[in-house]
Amino acid sequence: MWERVQNIFKVPELRKKILFTLGIFLVFRFGSFIPIPGINVAALTNSPIFQTGSFGLMNIFAGGALGRMSIFALGIMPYISASIILQLLTIAIPYLEQLSKEGEEGRKKINQYARYFTLPISAIQGIALTLWLQSINNGAFVVTQGISFILPAVLTLVTGTIFIMWLGEKITERGIGNGISMIIFAGIVARIRPMSGNVIKILKTGQLSPFLLFIFVIIGILITASVVLIYEGERRIPIRYARRVVGRKIYGGQTTYLPIRIGGVGVIAIIFAIAILIFPSTIARFISHPITQTIARWLSPGTLLYYILYALAVIFFTFFYTAVVFNPVEVADNMRKYGGFIPGLRPGRATAEYITNILTRVTFIGALFFAAIAILPSIINEKFLFNSFPFGGTSILIAVGVALDTVQQVESHLLMRHYKGFIKTGG
Repeated sequence: MWERVQNIFKVPELRKKILFTLGIFLVFRFGSFIPIPGINVAALTNSPIFQTGSFGLMNIFAGGALGRMSIFALGIMPYISASIILQLLTIAIPYLEQLSKEGEEGRKKINQYARYFTLPISAIQGIALTLWLQSINNGAFVVTQGISFILPAVLTLVTGTIFIMWLGEKITERGIGNGISMIIFAGIVARIRPMSGNVIKILKTGQLSPFLLFIFVIIGILITASVVLIYEGERRIPIRYARRVVGRKIYGGQTTYLPIRIGGVGVIAIIFAIAILIFPSTIARFISHPITQTIARWLSPGTLLYYILYALAVIFFTFFYTAVVFNPVEVADNMRKYGGFIPGLRPGRATAEYITNILTRVTFIGALFFAAIAILPSIINEKFLFNSFPFGGTSILIAVGVALDTVQQVESHLLMRHYKGFIKTGG
């Protein structure tokens, strides 16, 4: 194992990518400790207002930045919300639908629009957050009141979100892994140490028995192993290519397969689901009206309605994003163009329908699994560990999914340079 770790730093390109990504992580962690202007850090540190509910979940994704009201308090969620809005609008707006079909250039244009949408979303969230913060506890959490606090604070929060978005894009461009997912991964991992300390505290006070903690750790290990299994599981469709003779050369004649992964879009679906669910409940908390406060309570983590909507959102976005990234008709046309066919099926429409049926069944299994894993550990954590365990179902799914994607990218770099990778079958 140590030899394989050493191989990473023997590849100059891979070494630069990993060191660059670690450098971005350091910048992200450093910024999460810099408070916004006008905040009473001492009063906020001892307050539990950002430790539970939807705020607690946002605080985990932001690496604790929200609990400290740092310049990165809003995290990357405004950008994710903007991306979700644009993905949904591609169905309703023909221009965006056309852009989505133009390959890399179209995706770049849509990403540019997502950046523009991030500005108003982060500004709305920043204004709501600062107004709410100065109104609670008679303004104990702020040093100044009114526009002298709100204006610089909102500008700082919006700038921090744009800067995190830029950091994520730089990781995608020059680092390793998907930048936005890696930023969320860094925030989740950063919360392990302080939240593990909470577990030790309630263990010492007798609120939690060592046996119950041991059982939960075993359950966590089994859940993590099952997540890895689902992420790596795939349905292989056999494909044969017709043998062609062109001059003196023979093309085709070989048999290969089309892999359809069970957890192909798991991380994206989870992130989209949690972002779309957190947004309305968070905004509702900032409006002092009985109706909005009731909505906020209904949509807060721990309620029955929240778990039902969360499961439905995970299932919906799993199917939705699978339809975005995988087009069976296009795959069938490409197979026919290069002389490929599935044994027993005619090329074209019959092949596309067969792939669609398999894709639907595989996606359904993956969606149900992700919905169950996202909910069950969170319920156990809430009922038995008093929300003190650092990894709920959502955190496990995102952390494991991002880690596997990153390891696979490292693996591909090593194999291209003829080094042994981490995965035993990779060699």
